[in-house]
Amino acid sequence: MQLSLSSKHATVEVTSLSSASSRLSGRLSTQRHTMHSLAIEKSDVSASSLSATHFLRPHLLKLAAYTPIEPFEILSARYGRRPEDIVKLDANENPYGPPPEVREALGKMAFPNVYPDPESRQLRKALAELNDIPMEHLLVGCGADELIDLLMRCVLDSGDKIIDCPPTFTMYAFDADVIDARVVTVPRLDGFKMDIEGVKHAVEVHKPKMVFLTSPNNPDGSMMTDEEIKAILDLPVLVVLDEAYIEFSDVPSKIKWVQQYNNLVVLRTFSKSAALAGLRVGYGSFPLAMVEYIWRAKQPYNVSVAAEVAACAALTNMDYLSTVRNALVCERERLMSKLKEIPFLQPYPSHANFILAKVLEGRDAKALKDGLAQQGIMVRHYAKKELSGYIRISVGKPEHTDALIDKLKSM
Repeated sequence: MQLSLSSKHATVEVTSLSSASSRLSGRLSTQRHTMHSLAIEKSDVSASSLSATHFLRPHLLKLAAYTPIEPFEILSARYGRRPEDIVKLDANENPYGPPPEVREALGKMAFPNVYPDPESRQLRKALAELNDIPMEHLLVGCGADELIDLLMRCVLDSGDKIIDCPPTFTMYAFDADVIDARVVTVPRLDGFKMDIEGVKHAVEVHKPKMVFLTSPNNPDGSMMTDEEIKAILDLPVLVVLDEAYIEFSDVPSKIKWVQQYNNLVVLRTFSKSAALAGLRVGYGSFPLAMVEYIWRAKQPYNVSVAAEVAACAALTNMDYLSTVRNALVCERERLMSKLKEIPFLQPYPSHANFILAKVLEGRDAKALKDGLAQQGIMVRHYAKKELSGYIRISVGKPEHTDALIDKLKSM
């Protein structure tokens, strides 16, 4: 019998247990002494001499911070204006707010002192009925952002790859960077159209695990056709379809497609159409073979009592949600026509609750955004190279459109 015991400091070969036991004991004693000496040497490095960054994963030291949108109270202090005097068109928030049932339900929460249902069963049941899909496919998150992060942590190892198609929602690349995944970029074509052939080539060459699709796309509002989505689903890769703005289009959600495709996840949110951005509620539809393991990895109490109560209450008044949706779509078309009257802006058609506009005539888009902010009107500008010459404008109420256009004409 031959057994080899290997370590960094010694290799011990045992040819006979009876004849070599004493030699083995001596050598192991020597090995323990060597390891003890190394431990002493290592302990000579005092904790006070170490930087706190010593304990972080090295790649995080190079991570670029995400740039979030700031809330009313911060903007109010910065620009010296009352919150109600600020026209906030920078974060695609719903200016009409949620149905009145939401405030009423939040005021009557029975058990805010008790941990929430870890499975969000009441909300998932309501969502299953609304979307005509078994609730076993559905998982609720603290915003769709949490589900993006959760999916990546469940699917990707360090060094694995995703495909990102910029300009698009920047959280995909950001979350990949956080977990030390690699981002393969397939830029969009003219008019922000998806480069389907480019994605196919990237999958063949780079062997990514995930592709992120956004329809309608943020920040331009363009849609993917069913044929384009199916072409990507034919590839050997997990497809994550983000439908955060689908309610503002005339195209049905693909949420039920997960029953047909084992490589599809569809994400939705209450932040936009239901106006619950501040309460953070999103949900995803997953293939049954996958969702069991996603459940195991998610935080047990990720959706608060208040968030589930609010979301369930919002779903009791679909007439209100439909009325607000139609009002925003109508105002989107009006905003588009008004923006076309501004000679230094080129707006792009949108199927979402925002419009992307290219800034022309040699004007600086960042300076235009800052100038509007000084006058109490917030729009979005991106520092990214492909979007540095654009501003994105959320659809607000008619009076918000009027205020924006008045300021633009004065500039």
